[in-house]
Amino acid sequence: MNLLVGTYTKPGKSEGIYVYSFDSSTGELTEKSKVTGVNNPSFLTISKDRKHVYAVNETSEGNVSAFGFDSRSGVLTPVNTASSGGNGPCYISTDNRGRFVFVGNYGGGSITAIRLKPDGSLDTQSQTIQHEGKGVKSNQEKPHVHAAVLSKDDKFLFVPDLGTDKVNIYRVDYGASQPLTSGTFATVEPGNGPRHFTFDASGKNAFLIQEMTGVVTAYTYSEGKLTSRQSLSLPQSGFSGKIDAADIHLSPDGKFLYASLRGDLNEIVVLSIDYTGLMKYAGRVSTEGKTPRNFAIDPSGKFLLVANQNSDEIVVFSRDQKTGLLHPTGKKYSVGSPVCLLFSPE
Repeated sequence: MNLLVGTYTKPGKSEGIYVYSFDSSTGELTEKSKVTGVNNPSFLTISKDRKHVYAVNETSEGNVSAFGFDSRSGVLTPVNTASSGGNGPCYISTDNRGRFVFVGNYGGGSITAIRLKPDGSLDTQSQTIQHEGKGVKSNQEKPHVHAAVLSKDDKFLFVPDLGTDKVNIYRVDYGASQPLTSGTFATVEPGNGPRHFTFDASGKNAFLIQEMTGVVTAYTYSEGKLTSRQSLSLPQSGFSGKIDAADIHLSPDGKFLYASLRGDLNEIVVLSIDYTGLMKYAGRVSTEGKTPRNFAIDPSGKFLLVANQNSDEIVVFSRDQKTGLLHPTGKKYSVGSPVCLLFSPE
């Protein structure tokens, strides 16, 4: 597998986007290539045909960069850039047929759809929708869009907004010049701060992690509507420090859900998922570093890799596929401010 790594270049030790070869039998990483001269390529997505990679440029100006990608050599070739439609873009995704990229602007509090040309480059035509409102806590003074996740059938886009305590849901019309139509939304308890969101393989169950409280909520999903079923708090009972929950992913078999906590915890929490989609606490492990902004499970399910942003390293854990529990392998790789890990076949 290839492992693509998005980073912060300013300030920091990183030079840009890194591509590693990952050995799924040993958990070892070997650097293949890197692309330099790109500003804060913090979050990445790859086209389904694996020919293009798109990165947000997380700056006050707010841009998106497109790259050609040779999956065999790992070489990324700059193609073009476009405006993200707002400052501080922090998330990017693309549909299964490569028609648009969808960008969440954290600083700007907006969602942008950018059309892709047939050659995979970014078009100048885009749509930006500005969110409105605020929450009850000091860092909820305005909207802060934190993700843009498509339903499995590509018909709806789910946009968690940390600032307004909502998951906004948009219908997507790929033939329209303005593809996003505002629909319903799901609310969470005030002050929770929705952050990242993921579907299971069936597309009928979804999970939301909430940054400020460390609560994970399980939903059932049908035709653009979310129904809340269960919420679990990830920090241990009695914990009173900073939580700062971040990322969430399901195991390849869908039997376990993993979530990262930053702040004063720096750990991965493991939840088991039963056949109905309900969660149960299974365990936790230190990330052996600071600020696990992002993590990824390799497609074989044998390993989980953590991007520890503030200790400048990727840490490899082995994964027990029966219990879901994680175990340190001792493998650590120095990378400046890693904040996005993305697996893709070579």
